[in-house]
Amino acid sequence: MKNKEISRIFEELSNIKGIEKTSTSNFESRAYKRAALTIGTLQQDISDIYNQGGIKALMELPGIGKGLAEKIEEYIKTGHIKEYDEIKKRYPIDFTSLLSIEGIGPKKAIELYEKLNVKGIQTLKDALKKHKLKGLPGFGEKSENEIAKGIVIAESNKGRILLSEGLPEAEKIISILKSSNLVKEAVIAGSTRRMRETIGDLDILALSDNNEKVMDLFSTMPDVTEIVVKGPTKTTVALNIGTTCDLRVINPDSFGAALQYFTGSRDHNIKIRTIAVGKGYKLNEYGLFDKSGKLISKLEEKDIYEKLGMCYIPPEMRENRGEIELAEKYQIPKLVELSDIRGDLHTHTKETDGINTIEEMADYAIKKGYEYIATTNHTKSLKVAHGMSDKQFEEYFSKVDELNDKLKGKITILKGAEVDILKDGTLDLSDKTLESMDCVVAAVHSSTNMPEEQMTSRIIKAINSNYINILAHPTGRLINEREPYPVNLSKVAEACAYMHTILEINASPQRLDLNDTNIILTSKFPVLYSIDTDAHSTLQMDFMRYGVGTARRGWLEKAKVANSLSLSELRKVLKKQ
Repeated sequence: MKNKEISRIFEELSNIKGIEKTSTSNFESRAYKRAALTIGTLQQDISDIYNQGGIKALMELPGIGKGLAEKIEEYIKTGHIKEYDEIKKRYPIDFTSLLSIEGIGPKKAIELYEKLNVKGIQTLKDALKKHKLKGLPGFGEKSENEIAKGIVIAESNKGRILLSEGLPEAEKIISILKSSNLVKEAVIAGSTRRMRETIGDLDILALSDNNEKVMDLFSTMPDVTEIVVKGPTKTTVALNIGTTCDLRVINPDSFGAALQYFTGSRDHNIKIRTIAVGKGYKLNEYGLFDKSGKLISKLEEKDIYEKLGMCYIPPEMRENRGEIELAEKYQIPKLVELSDIRGDLHTHTKETDGINTIEEMADYAIKKGYEYIATTNHTKSLKVAHGMSDKQFEEYFSKVDELNDKLKGKITILKGAEVDILKDGTLDLSDKTLESMDCVVAAVHSSTNMPEEQMTSRIIKAINSNYINILAHPTGRLINEREPYPVNLSKVAEACAYMHTILEINASPQRLDLNDTNIILTSKFPVLYSIDTDAHSTLQMDFMRYGVGTARRGWLEKAKVANSLSLSELRKVLKKQ
């Protein structure tokens, strides 16, 4: 996929244009930003879109006009964008790595380059060792400490990619294999199948009568950058998304056992194999064997669990966190499924930092079969997102009312906002405006370095206002970029339960917040959850599957998910009845 690289280039162009002071730089910066957002979240290879419909097909993507479409075409054809190459001569900076460190934005990255010749993380580490940053305006000892901490976070996650990068690539490989007619079956295994938020590599298992041709096809796919090892039953290749993929062709009699084995996790598998031994069996990637060493052939994965005296365990739960004990009692919960979701309660439009109009967001939600969608733009304190004032929300809601009338029940748009929880725990809009809303989503976006007790009190004060319906991305983390802010989630969940406030599972792949372990922690309290995409474009509404995957990893059932309710049931919950 070229998506990641084109998105990165447009993001860099946006950052550079954003600090230039020309008559068009601000417009260009926002245009590149929107395009980067669209391309970076595409679940389809942009090269395929171009090959199928040319520039016209590219221009149908949100935020992509003719000029940007031509630049995408230029990259697909040549591997370069002339404007970007010329700008990089002036700024030979690794923006991607530097901007992943909290405390460094585009302006500071360029300042560090111009003053200290910092081009990437290594030269930044050298400058930190010599305490050179303290001498620059806007930097100090505290900044140095925060940046040093950010480097540790960035480097500790090196080599792992987001689930949203790996899963579409794995699905593309599966599609290539199946369409070749060389394989009878091909499935995703490993941490991707378990829907882990980051993955180290991809694992695919296949059935075939023609191993050699399958391995030839696999090792010559367009996205392969290197063949690491190639054999008749296993081939490993490096992919241009920054990870490797293993393809194993499995004996049909071993397929169920191999799928169980290669799905993992390691701790789950060790315990399952120990149980097998205790029951007189031997279990490995080749099959389940009886006491005499004879293969109990053609067992499906679910049958292996049954043979060991337990019910089937969904892949997302296989982390050895108590799921095996539940399975032995046949008490595995019926986990929420993507098909259970009836609406999205956290979305943004172009009135603030979104790409699409409310009409376009509603139309896409209708195509997804949703019953409702909440429009929740940012509020005035979040200036970077062009947050809206009370007056602007009043005008916007009149527009929403008109659209609801036109839609005539095809879908219902709920009026809301993603309201900033300010430093003192108050909310960023007037009581009158908040009372006019159907769905108030609230979140912390600033002053995130508070001590735990202070942050917890701040959030609980906001919850106790009784205006908040949904507490969004409750820990504020960004995967591989920013650690969660310190907060006592048990106390927050207790307050949410008392005030009938919903906890969000934010499905944005960079957030997935609450994460699986925090869902398990907070589900001890009688709270509901909302799985929301935080979509800033129509295409980002497809992120819902990552939120559902995270909810399943947190053992969540449909009954605990607010946006699995019908509209009439949801309205009662939002009114806190």
